[in-house]
Formats: sequence, structure tokens, C-alpha cells
Amino acid sequence: MKNLFHKIGTATLLSAAFLFAGCEPEFEDDVVVSQGSLDLSKYVAIGNSLTAGYQDNGLYLEGQLQSYPNILANQFRYVGGGDFTQPLFSAGQENGSGYIRLSGFTSSGLPILQPVTNNLATESASNPFFKDEYTGPVQNLGIPGIRMEHVTVAGYGSSQGNPYFERITADGTATNPTAPLQSYVQRVAASGATFFTMWLGNNDVLGYATSGGQVAITSDANFQGSLNAIMSVLPAKGVVINIPDVTSVPFFTTKATAAIMAQAQAAGTRLFITAGDGAVRPATAEDYVLLTSRVGEPDNLGGTQVPHGFTPNNPLGNGEVLDAAEVTNVKNATTRFNTMLSTAATAKNVAYADMNAYFNSIKPGLVINGVRHTPAFITGNIFSLDGVHLTPRGYAIVANELLKIINAKYGATVPTIDVTQFRAVRIP
Repeated sequence: MKNLFHKIGTATLLSAAFLFAGCEPEFEDDVVVSQGSLDLSKYVAIGNSLTAGYQDNGLYLEGQLQSYPNILANQFRYVGGGDFTQPLFSAGQENGSGYIRLSGFTSSGLPILQPVTNNLATESASNPFFKDEYTGPVQNLGIPGIRMEHVTVAGYGSSQGNPYFERITADGTATNPTAPLQSYVQRVAASGATFFTMWLGNNDVLGYATSGGQVAITSDANFQGSLNAIMSVLPAKGVVINIPDVTSVPFFTTKATAAIMAQAQAAGTRLFITAGDGAVRPATAEDYVLLTSRVGEPDNLGGTQVPHGFTPNNPLGNGEVLDAAEVTNVKNATTRFNTMLSTAATAKNVAYADMNAYFNSIKPGLVINGVRHTPAFITGNIFSLDGVHLTPRGYAIVANELLKIINAKYGATVPTIDVTQFRAVRIP
């Protein structure tokens, strides 16, 4: 199917239908669009927090509306794509799980982050399960926290499982008592998708990385077995998205170890860490100080205030740093898992999105419509306040990259979108 679209009129109508008021596709002149060999009548998004639209350390309504699957679905409408349903938080619960916002900066320029805890959809700020289930059909199956190794786990959507999957999984009834035992793979199989995107596997290494090596990496056998299971229920056309280099995101790069070491040396001291083996040693440039570390904050040692991390008696804790050996573990696991994902995509003859290569390519920065973007924390426009997940603009950038890959693989001409119409971090 081919359609001729004009910039004014149809574009605005479709954008408004998906609550992207003012976000128009990149039509410079009349353009012919085509679905190529695709059937986009029922698009289903499979994945984790990135797919759900998670940002600023939480999932809330604005993030859901500007998730990359919703952006894709909006663009698919130009070539005959069908409706796309997300489990949106309702009015009065629009802040979802809660999140963090930037309220200002200290006198030394450090960001002040405050939790948003009103209008939550969860039982409370400390209880992550949700007050209300979303019982309607769902096409955005992004589940924050899910690993590849979780997709076959029976009961993952029960009250003993993942709160986000529990929210969209039916309770047991007299006629269907085992409903909560439905696995993620079974849910995907029942979706009736004609096209899919799948961005799974990040959490199988990310949990290890963000915990400073204290949470296990998924075993190769579990990853491969679970990948085989979910690939077997996917439709014939879609995109498999690989795992970015998690150590390249602001959570690991903002408190740059080399810069901290240089500051310590200038002050006549050194930075000390607790490595994964429990040993306390001077830091090296190959160690990553985490965004959540308390490096430099004052500690009371025997009645004396000392900056955290700058004596062997007060080193950074194991959970505050990803040491060099742990960095190697993350990179090796990412390479192995991405090889499995690439092999699976090739075997199924579906598109493969190498987001690992893409995010590495934009480390020096890129300019889009005259606006500079980098991976820098807060000022880079791409990453949200948790240093791991993307801003709405970052998700729009991902959507555009996926559209280019989809168009190339399936002979389609789905229009991309002007990413600069999506917000970055809000600066008060």
C-alpha cells in the first residue's frame, strides 16, 4: 500500500490522535509512504522498562505516552497500522510508580533531585504493587525489571511476581484459577501480533552493573533457553533489538573516576574503593564510580569530618563502584548475549537493530535539527534523571533509528518524526 501525504493536515491529525500534540513527522514536501511487505494491523512491543517508557527512575503517564513503541505505532498509522493499546495510568494515578524530578542545583552546581510521591498508582510509596489492574487488551508489553530469563517463569504475573506484569495479568477465577500463572511467553503467544519489536536482555547484565557486581548475571544457558522460547512464539516479521553497552550511560560515566582521581591527587590524597573480592585498594581509571555513590560526601570518622572515599579506612563500598574485573564481566556477557540475539534474528529472518553500535557511535555527540545531543547527564538531552533510561526525546531518537531499520528490511517508507519536538530533561 502506498499513500501520498501532505505535511499540513493529515500529519497533525494522526499526531493528535496519539496525544503527540505538535509532534509532526519529518515531511519536507509531499511524500509517498508505503508499508512495504509489512502487516502492521497489530503491532506488539515486547521488552522491559525501556519499552514501557520508564524514565526518571519511574513509570508514569507521560513516559508511557512517549514510549518508543507508542511513537512507532503513531508513525505506522501513516501506512495502515492499527490501533495500539498501552496500559496507561488513569487520572489521579498519573504518577504511576512515582519518579524523581529536578528541583534545582546546589551552590556548587550539583543537581537537587526530589521524589514525586503524589497521585501514585501503587499501593504506597513503599509497596510496588498497583492498586488497580489493567484488564483490557495490551500491546505494549514492556515490563520494568524483566530479564530474558524470566520470560518462561510461571507466576511471574502473580502477586508473588513482578508488580508491572501482575498489573496486566488477570486474577484467578473459579473458571480460570490458573490465570495468574500465565508466563510472559504465553502472554506474547496469545497477543495475535502481526508485527513485533523485542528489546529484552538488558536487565540480564544491567542489574549486575548497577549493583556494583552484587547481583548475578544471567547464565548463558538460561539466556539462550529463554530466548529460544520467546522467538518461537513471535510473528514472522519484526525487529530484535540488542543490548547497548550499559557502562556507556551516565549512571557509570557522570562521576568519572579519572577526574575524581585527578582531583584527589591535586589535594594530596587518593581515591579508595572496595573491589568485588572485598579488597580495599586505590581506584584506577578502569573502575567506574556509580552515579548513586556518596563519593566526596562528609563522613564522621572518630569525630572528624572526612570526605567519603578518600582514605583506606573509609573507601567507597562495593556497591558504589563497578571495578575493572566487573566491567570485563559486563562487557563479555553483553557480547555473548548480543551474539545470541543476532543469531536468533538471522535464523528467523527478521530485522536486527544494533543499538549497542548506535549508542557507541553517538558518544561524541550528534546534532539533530540544529540541536546538539550527547550522553551527558542532564545536559545531553538523551538520558533521563536516573542516568540509565531515556528522556522522551531519547525514546524518539530510538524510534527513528528503528524506523530506518524497519524500512530497509521490509521495503517500507514509514516516515520518521522530528525528535526535537519531544522534551529532554526539564530544567527548573
